[in-house]
Amino acid sequence: MMITNLEKQRLHFSGHETFACKQFWLKKGYDFVVANKSFNDTSAVVDLGVGKNMVASIRYWMKSFDLIDEEHENPTDFADNFFSNAGFDPYIEDIGTLWLLHYHLIKRNKASIYSLMFNEFRKERVDFTKEQLHSYLKRKCDDDDSNIRYNENTINTDINVLLRSYNRPEKKSKLEIEESFANMFLDLELIVPYQKRNIDGTLTDWFKIEAGIRRNLPFEIVFYQILDNYEDQQSISFRQLLAGVNSPGNVFALSAQGLYEQIIKITNKFEGLVYNETAGNQTLQIKKTFDKWQILNEYYR
Repeated sequence: MMITNLEKQRLHFSGHETFACKQFWLKKGYDFVVANKSFNDTSAVVDLGVGKNMVASIRYWMKSFDLIDEEHENPTDFADNFFSNAGFDPYIEDIGTLWLLHYHLIKRNKASIYSLMFNEFRKERVDFTKEQLHSYLKRKCDDDDSNIRYNENTINTDINVLLRSYNRPEKKSKLEIEESFANMFLDLELIVPYQKRNIDGTLTDWFKIEAGIRRNLPFEIVFYQILDNYEDQQSISFRQLLAGVNSPGNVFALSAQGLYEQIIKITNKFEGLVYNETAGNQTLQIKKTFDKWQILNEYYR
């Protein structure tokens, strides 16, 4: 069996201190790092204006979104382009930025549950319960090649944080609902919650990640993602784009029709791209060099 790039990557769970990332944390964390301050300093609590556990959580999410490097915790190019004062969208006001952050979270694989969810698990189950997702993650940890020991509480916490990041709570306190609106990915509407009765008549919480068109996904963001994920690749099959590791089809949960529409928009906008459907082979050909940051510059400016 062919081993995918994802299967070779080291798995990582926990580190967020049970906190889902808030949108305003990323700009706050970026400014903190640019000012040459350290998350290890006792003054970080005061400088960031949060508790000690939240300091650790901000640090974790900055790494998970590929905004600081793992070793020296310096800002990445992605961070500088977005969160500097002259950046594309430092306060995350554009839906395209949320889609990009969602992509970088999956690609970075510091928080492995997101990569596993969108690259693998949703291919097994479009509809799922927390228990089914937990069983899948336990299986990944128990694999012979796994580098991580299974811990029930850790996995449960990761699942809860992921679901909170993409969904608003129902029938919760006013404070919980207000807090949830600061979570990252509510507007992407990628994970849809619903309830279904079991055989015994009890209501169970279910979730769905259904492939679709994604009308609020800008095609420029998809083009950036293709250039970033398939760097220096001049010919990419439709199958790769739909179902490959970290592909736009996987990351953005695009249906075949949704991906096709994105490709047509991209090729209509940018010269030097050709989409061929000859002899049953569907291929995107990139016939000139594109700067992925310039693509974003055209979108945001």
